[in-house]
Amino acid sequence: MHRRILPTLVVILSLALAACAPTATPIAGGKLKVVATYSILGDLVQNVGGDKIGLRVLVGPDSDPHNYEPTPADSVALAEANVVFENGLEFETWLDDLFKASGSQATRVAVSDGIEPIKLEAEHGHGDEHGHEEEHGHEHGEYDPHIWQSVANAKQMVRNIQAALIAADPANRATYDSNAQAYLSELEALEAFIKEQVNTLPPERRKLVTSHDTFGYFARDYGFEIVATALHATAEGAEPSAQEFAQLVEEIKAAGVPAIFAENTINPGLMERLAAEAGVKLGPTLFTDALSKPGAGGETFIKMMRHNIEAIVGALK
Repeated sequence: MHRRILPTLVVILSLALAACAPTATPIAGGKLKVVATYSILGDLVQNVGGDKIGLRVLVGPDSDPHNYEPTPADSVALAEANVVFENGLEFETWLDDLFKASGSQATRVAVSDGIEPIKLEAEHGHGDEHGHEEEHGHEHGEYDPHIWQSVANAKQMVRNIQAALIAADPANRATYDSNAQAYLSELEALEAFIKEQVNTLPPERRKLVTSHDTFGYFARDYGFEIVATALHATAEGAEPSAQEFAQLVEEIKAAGVPAIFAENTINPGLMERLAAEAGVKLGPTLFTDALSKPGAGGETFIKMMRHNIEAIVGALK
């Protein structure tokens, strides 16, 4: 009941604050006011926008965008924005209501445009196999929204950001073009690094067991098999029952993986218990749906991806 009441209160407060908030105004030599829905997307936007934008990120480091509960301040930020960047593919299930409540006139840009999404199967994760989606009333959508786990997809996201910023602020096109090209070159180098690291790992060891099913695009592009995920597609999924836990342990043993992985946005307790029961290591924590806080090694998208591939390869070797 609490989870139903709180969003309603947020919407009511948002309407009141948005009515008092200034609406987006022409930049007139100032910075373009930009909102990004989550930290990973915010980093991509900042790399393209540079000092020509004023960026507000709604869901910050180490916070899970799946089950985020918006605040009235988020509504004010949307009301003041010129451009709002979102992932799309039903990733930010809370955004439509918040945007409407804010009265925002901002241009909404789904950075997943032009990316071929992975269609989710009826039983696309360990949690779905046991009916958690229906039981907990959460619909994740028809497609896997975790597009950033592929660097090729991230490059398309950057191109979408570049085009949207130019459309909103054509006077600074040269800056956006230059920043985008420089960052795309960094992403090219990142992609080469990931593939180089993967090539050091024998194909039979390229198997992943993680907290939730965020690695679909990663597995597709870099040749990994997802053996199992401990939770449903979002952190809202319930932990497995005793019977399901035992089945997960058997799947891990049968796969012969030396390590499994927890994630920075999800409590690691379940993965710690699974590792102990299956007799495998718990690998370094992976940064998946959010960047890390400063000093943790995943503060930017590039650092996050480098950390993840080094952690995965190192643990699975």
